[in-house]
Amino acid sequence: MKSPSATLLAEVRTFRQNHPDVRYVDLIALDIAGHFYGKRYPVDMLEKVAAGSPLKLPQNAVLLGAQGGLFKIGDYCFNDGDPDANRRLIPGTLKPVSWESQPLGQMLITSDGTEAPIEFEPREVLANVLERLRLKGIHPVVAFELEFYLFDKKLNNGLPQFPRDPLSDDADDQPTLHIDRLSRFGDVLDDMAQTATAQGIDITVITAEIGPGQFEINFGHCDDGLRAADWAALFCRSTRGVALKHGYRASFMAKPYLQFPGSGMHVHVSLYDGAGNNLLAAHQQQPLRHAVAGCLALLPHCMPIFAPNHNALRRLGGTVNAATRASWGFEDRDACVRIPESDPRNLRIEHRLASADANPYLVLAAILAGLEHGLEARQDPIAPLNEDRSSGTDLPVEMLDAVRAMQHQQVVRDKLGAEFVDVYCENKRQDHLAFQQEIHAREYRWFL
Repeated sequence: MKSPSATLLAEVRTFRQNHPDVRYVDLIALDIAGHFYGKRYPVDMLEKVAAGSPLKLPQNAVLLGAQGGLFKIGDYCFNDGDPDANRRLIPGTLKPVSWESQPLGQMLITSDGTEAPIEFEPREVLANVLERLRLKGIHPVVAFELEFYLFDKKLNNGLPQFPRDPLSDDADDQPTLHIDRLSRFGDVLDDMAQTATAQGIDITVITAEIGPGQFEINFGHCDDGLRAADWAALFCRSTRGVALKHGYRASFMAKPYLQFPGSGMHVHVSLYDGAGNNLLAAHQQQPLRHAVAGCLALLPHCMPIFAPNHNALRRLGGTVNAATRASWGFEDRDACVRIPESDPRNLRIEHRLASADANPYLVLAAILAGLEHGLEARQDPIAPLNEDRSSGTDLPVEMLDAVRAMQHQQVVRDKLGAEFVDVYCENKRQDHLAFQQEIHAREYRWFL
């Protein structure tokens, strides 16, 4: 068996042979806010890293706020000397970038698996949850679904404009589920699909969603939770780039229009033992009920992960298929936790609460933590919506309330890591306060 460095070196050399015109590779990782940060490396230097040379980036790059600034979080950022932290290359993620004007490559990097991983790095948080489940003999299979909107490339006084229908050149301003929209926007959607496939992402179904210019992409079911989250993160990056190339903006913003549905991140999760048996289907599906109860119990305490910003909180309720309470149901898209109809082998939950702009590593980590908690506590859930349409537990819908609910919940701290929870909650608190430091034009209209 090849060593990790030998495997990486072979990957880099094969890439260089297949793409001799590429001189630089972006080494990228997802920060807490769900944005990529990293460095652009000459490809010959990448060979040295693959062979074992150190790869270091500032530890605090992970802590960037929604607008890229640094906040004082404990001793981080301003009282710690801004230290570097080791990263490693993630095998299998070195791919060409086709949406830039010049030949370029990109590759994911992470601190997980290094000698001193960053406790609050999103991928490290998920890696810890997955490893804990593995030691318990629990093996998740995961599939993400992502909704997004297309807009015209040009903004109108800072506001989004509907995308232009390429056949009529009229604005695509009508909510519709019609499959004809897939044909009208076929060129850009096909390029998005092909580009994602070239990035190693297993995409399956493409759907025209209800909102004007809104679409959904489904990913294949994956037995590697880290890879499944990698796919979701990389798809967002490539889709934005491809859209710009075609004269559009692609956005995973949670609620771009008040009058139309928001964009969600739906996550399908099933759990198997080492022999491949579906754990949720055992004992007349009693573990499924326990897992649902655990998810619902932690939902109100993980809202800063599922709805990570002011706009994401706007998505909850008010339109179809967006829950305002922690609820569940069989084949019910109004529920936060939906149980799709399936055979026992494929029995799973569909977690529907997260917004499309949430951090996929943290979303999956929080979902798995809820499932794990439920299997441990062995409690029955509240009534499903199929039996009681008013069933559900209230969710915090203000960011500061949500942060308090998360920071002081001991199960969340135990499952996701106390250091991560404290850092993440302070990051969200500071982001919220920074967002408030601007007087909106409406305030002048109302109060001047």
